[in-house]
Amino acid sequence: MKHHFLNGFRRQSARLLALATVLHFGLTLTACAAELRIGMIGLDTSHVTAFTKLINDAADKQHVPGGKVVVAFKGGSPDIESSISRVDKYTEELKTKFDVKIVDSIEELCRQVDVVMIESVDGRPHLEQARPVIAARKPIFIDKPVAGSLRDAITIFRLAKESNVPVFTASAYRFYDSMTELKKVDVGELHGAISYGPCELEPHHPDLFWYGIHATEGLFTVMGTGCESVTRTATRDTDVVTGVWSGGRVGTLRGLRNASTPHKVIVFGSKSVAEQKGSGDYAPLVREIMRFFQTGVSPVSPAETLEIFAFMEAADESKRLGGQPVKLADVMKKNGGDDLK
Repeated sequence: MKHHFLNGFRRQSARLLALATVLHFGLTLTACAAELRIGMIGLDTSHVTAFTKLINDAADKQHVPGGKVVVAFKGGSPDIESSISRVDKYTEELKTKFDVKIVDSIEELCRQVDVVMIESVDGRPHLEQARPVIAARKPIFIDKPVAGSLRDAITIFRLAKESNVPVFTASAYRFYDSMTELKKVDVGELHGAISYGPCELEPHHPDLFWYGIHATEGLFTVMGTGCESVTRTATRDTDVVTGVWSGGRVGTLRGLRNASTPHKVIVFGSKSVAEQKGSGDYAPLVREIMRFFQTGVSPVSPAETLEIFAFMEAADESKRLGGQPVKLADVMKKNGGDDLK
């Protein structure tokens, strides 16, 4: 009898928690339908001011309505020059140009906003920055890289799933107009793709996490999920990572350093070959972020994001093994994510 009672109590508690979650987000979105209050964490990247201008400046020709950045927390990483040398500059610009209030803690920020953008250029603090946001049950956009390791990325999505908190992360490359046009081309049955672009390294992050994330996400934007194994060839100036997808499809990432570093995706199909034409800007990504904040639905699934990061982690493992193939399933299991769907 006691066993049945406890099971019934647990089921009822689960139903009440789910209902509370729905009511929480429903009330938040209803109350803030005209203008969501947005908090920004980590003021050490140009994305901070670029995104805020698109959101807050109604005169901008690409203005994204629906919210306003109102509060921010500085953050910054003393051991990364490109972070610590810029954080004060972007903080001052947010305060003077956009009248954004600066607070001393993430907890205080969460009390004053409806949704949160984690913008820290350094992926390592993202997990600890996300914890209080998840605890406060605020939807989060996390700028690239979602974390400084695959294990931390898995932990972020697991915590968010347990608390029913929506999380979205993506590179702007995915939503460039040129990428959207490429995906419309009928190449027939997809056989594979090549994505190339800048791949600067940063010693505190796995090699591809820092800047190679962009070209990697470009590859997954056209290939989709289903990568099974990767092999990496690495030199001082270039990385070539070849992934084998289900059905024998092959996707290749070419990361460029110390030379010309354009970016492009080329798609190979049974009918034709199509190439991305041109680049893009931040506005399409910011529109997707706002839509995510308004609906609570991410345009990129956690499964795809984690596969992208498993791809990059497996590429590092392949490099350590002298170019041997590495299975993504093994990398996910090693980092505690084999049971996360």
